[in-house]
Amino acid sequence: MSSFVLMGMESAGKSTLFNLLTASGASDERNFRGSTVVCREGRIADIDAGLVDTPGIRVRSDSETTRLALDALDGRDGIVMILRATHAGEEWEALRDLLPARPGRLLVLLTFADKVKAGLEAAIDRIAAASGAAVLAVNAREADGGVRGEILSLLGQPASPPRAPQAIPVVNIVAEAPPLTLFERPYLGRPAAVACLFLLFAIPVWLAWLLSDLLQPVADALIIGPLAALTAHFPPLLQNLLTGSYGLFSLGIYSFIWAFPVVLLVGVSIAATEESGLKARITAALDPWLRRVGLSGQDLIPALSGFGCNAVAVFQSRACSRCSRKACVSLISFGSACSYQTGATLSLFNSAHQPWLFAPWLLLLFITGALHTRLWHRALSADESARVAELTWLQRPRWRSVGRLLRNTLRQFLRQAMPLFLLICLVAGALDYAGATRWLSGAAAPLLGAVHLPPDLMPGIIFSLLRKDGMMVLNQDGGRALQTLSTLQLLLLVWIASTLMACLVTVYTVAREIGWRFALSLVARQALSSLSAALAVAFLFHHGAGL
Repeated sequence: MSSFVLMGMESAGKSTLFNLLTASGASDERNFRGSTVVCREGRIADIDAGLVDTPGIRVRSDSETTRLALDALDGRDGIVMILRATHAGEEWEALRDLLPARPGRLLVLLTFADKVKAGLEAAIDRIAAASGAAVLAVNAREADGGVRGEILSLLGQPASPPRAPQAIPVVNIVAEAPPLTLFERPYLGRPAAVACLFLLFAIPVWLAWLLSDLLQPVADALIIGPLAALTAHFPPLLQNLLTGSYGLFSLGIYSFIWAFPVVLLVGVSIAATEESGLKARITAALDPWLRRVGLSGQDLIPALSGFGCNAVAVFQSRACSRCSRKACVSLISFGSACSYQTGATLSLFNSAHQPWLFAPWLLLLFITGALHTRLWHRALSADESARVAELTWLQRPRWRSVGRLLRNTLRQFLRQAMPLFLLICLVAGALDYAGATRWLSGAAAPLLGAVHLPPDLMPGIIFSLLRKDGMMVLNQDGGRALQTLSTLQLLLLVWIASTLMACLVTVYTVAREIGWRFALSLVARQALSSLSAALAVAFLFHHGAGL
């Protein structure tokens, strides 16, 4: 079976074309740089050929994604080079020397053809003459079955005799300019980016709270209440495991009601932002500020993805330059509240009848995350790392693509997150029945006492280290223990549970990607920063909160 590889710069549309050619239902396409961090393989059934989607290449970059892309070019039957028609000449000159000596069949696709006003035909002719390959201009976002058939027809043609790629004369392309937004304004851009970043998560979480608040009484009356009555005569251990304080049905159903809407609506927000190109504008606006804490605007992309899943974001940090990747991973681990953590946090605040605390918690997370990253990592100089180069196109989200991204998020939540949380419920119920939770509470008394928290809350913190949504075991008995806490105690409890350490999956991913030494140091540094922030908040507000 023949095998082709997609090659191109970042944001050129490779992943979109990959999904088109392979008829793939799993979409990782993004309208921002660094989205594809691993090579994906698919099959083009029509011509019985394999197709490899590679990360975007950055010329003169040390990022891991560039190395992955170049390694994928070896040993393939052909290469499909993707160039943006708006920058066809520059990108051809940047990439032609990276082609293997014997590329086999070579096909050049010019994307963003709809953005070119003049000069497209000249660019096609000159690139065809310089490469000896067929050149086709397409609009990847709107490509249909006819465009797919034309591409497959070109891939099926015999390979041309190998030849050295040649330079081309200057191509004078007249293209539409991406529209300017508030984010590009000199003084308003950065505050607007911060405000937009906050609202992208605050609004979905608020809507999720409204939805969950409506569903909870219904679930209590129709599901949890009847199940509790049904198991009332079961053996004590089984009753405890099913409908007890940590019960599989009682706590599990309650937590699902409060976590799933957050995962759903935050997933929609993230997917629509990515698909529209808005995320790239935000990262470009915040680049100068981020460099002061050891990051570039480019590094914000995986950090924002961490609000979906931290482990996936660590993989995406491969797109970071070598000088900033560790700082980016540090920020992901500490400051990127994954969708499961966000849902768990909101459920705890709601159980205590103080859902408004989510806003100050999120603000504290942003501020402390920046301070944590700067404390343990140096600032970047003006010439270090890759800057966000040019403006991306803003476009109306394609809801089909948003749906694909959302399906992947929900599939991960239902197949991975919820089963593990239900397992945590069973383990917590068994430990509670055996009296282990009381022992944990006693052992943790000195630690929690330093921030004026009762020791019987320690199990929630312990389980949060396994998975961030493990903190939802604190919802036991309808959140009775949470309702006895003061506002500041509640904030400190949720803060420690959510930031003391990244979940074990994230820690393991960091260890595999960078090394166990860095992963363990990351755990220690994060714990120190989390507890220091908790102590500082407790000290500053001790008298006003009445602790």
